[in-house]
Amino acid sequence: MLLVNTPEIPGKKIVSTLSLVKGSTIRAKHIGKDISSAFRHLVGGEMKEYSQMLNEARQIATKLMVDEAQLLGANAIINIRYASSSVMQGAAEIMVYGTAVIYE
Repeated sequence: MLLVNTPEIPGKKIVSTLSLVKGSTIRAKHIGKDISSAFRHLVGGEMKEYSQMLNEARQIATKLMVDEAQLLGANAIINIRYASSSVMQGAAEIMVYGTAVIYE
């Protein structure tokens, strides 16, 4: 599955636009990591626990989007966009969406 954040695939022809596809997940870290991050918030520095959580969430959401596109018979997803929001302290939603297409 080809994934691009552009509206076209350079050098390729899109022969069919299938549908909007998306993936979404809400992730949280356990209380121990939340306490570590809270301390780091006070003294400064990267909140590695949250960076890891968001990276995992992006991977999961992207896989869900790709799975949906594969069910439609797509071989690419174009115009991919990511969005995130805080659901509650220590938890975040990651959503990814794009257009499933068939290209030659």
